[in-house]
Amino acid sequence: MEQKTEYRQQMIGEYRQMLEPLLRYLPWLEKNMGKTASRSYQGQGIARSSMSFPVYDATLMGFVKEASASALMDRNYSYIYSRNRIKTHDDERRAIAAADLADWDILRGILSRYVLGGMTKANLWGEAVQEKIFVLVLRQMRTIVEYWDKGQR
Repeated sequence: MEQKTEYRQQMIGEYRQMLEPLLRYLPWLEKNMGKTASRSYQGQGIARSSMSFPVYDATLMGFVKEASASALMDRNYSYIYSRNRIKTHDDERRAIAAADLADWDILRGILSRYVLGGMTKANLWGEAVQEKIFVLVLRQMRTIVEYWDKGQR
């Protein structure tokens, strides 16, 4: 039994270490949730026939850069989605709200879909801000870590 507790403490410590750098972006994400996080580039010399592309807020780009380099990323996030039958934003929100320590990989998968997927599908980062996915995942991860960490002290 003591080994289980020791293992859980170690795991929570690792989770906290992965999560803490991303939590500094939470105030910005909370302030901007539900809003559009990008705008279309309208620079000089862009002709009507040119393809537009999104320009993101520097804070969001910092979050994406830091998150993509973290151990929270799961390149097999599509497996998490199919295994848990997550198809819509409402499914994601339900999975996030119901997640506990045993569901940490689900939270990682949802975060990864938007962070990593946004590198090839430009609108995903803005969608995650607008649909409150980044905020909900980070809050739930923080809640889990604080709950289990507090129980150990």
